[in-house]
Amino acid sequence: MVVETVSGRSALAGFRGSGRLRWRRSGDLLELAHPYGPRDISDSVVVGELTALVSAGAIAGQEEFEAAAVELITGCAADSDEAWVAFYRNSVRELRDGSVPFSPIHRRARGLLVGESVLEVGSCFGFFALQCAGDGFAVTATDICQGALDLLGSASSSLNLPVTTVPGDVRRLPFTDDSFDTVTILHLLEHLPADDVCTAIAECCRVARSRVVVAVPYEDEVCPHFGHLELLREADLRQWAQAVGEHRTTIFADHGGWLVIDL
Repeated sequence: MVVETVSGRSALAGFRGSGRLRWRRSGDLLELAHPYGPRDISDSVVVGELTALVSAGAIAGQEEFEAAAVELITGCAADSDEAWVAFYRNSVRELRDGSVPFSPIHRRARGLLVGESVLEVGSCFGFFALQCAGDGFAVTATDICQGALDLLGSASSSLNLPVTTVPGDVRRLPFTDDSFDTVTILHLLEHLPADDVCTAIAECCRVARSRVVVAVPYEDEVCPHFGHLELLREADLRQWAQAVGEHRTTIFADHGGWLVIDL
């Protein structure tokens, strides 16, 4: 799918409304018009607007969702670097001040960190990693997507929030044993086939010195546009806890499910 941003009222004939977006799709071409600029573009805006596009039938599946997200972000400024810096700055601020739905998850996770070093596994944009850096932790972020790590690296430099980025797969983490005080796996395991989850958790336990923090969403249905593969429940967390053997585990619910593994 090709996504393009258009401007000017005269160009909007045949466009439909969805949230604050106007859109028109013809085959593989999706055209977007929106009022967002560097002052207000953020992750919560992008997720909200694109979820509405999914409901309207304008986009479907993870690939189209991500393509539309990139265009919505970069289309908010004449310079794409300016757009990405604004997106990161606004997103981190919203998460920190508690004004967006994901804020309680990041706040809880930050409260569970122990020690001085943190590895965020499956970091994606790396908003959590940046917040941890702002809290004074030595932070490393790893993700299977090099493009996401490149964006995070640029944002880390622009926002003066130091985060080391390392490409890696949670099933084969590129770190030695006991490398980090705390390892976090936040809303990642629902993206994995069920057979890979215990391997992923074991890898995180291998590279952690003190604690592994797992968070998953409790959803009513799988969200394919977010790349989710599995519906998860407390029973899954209890099964994973049994698989880690003698380590002490804590399971609780707070905006989804949590498994804390103390090593």
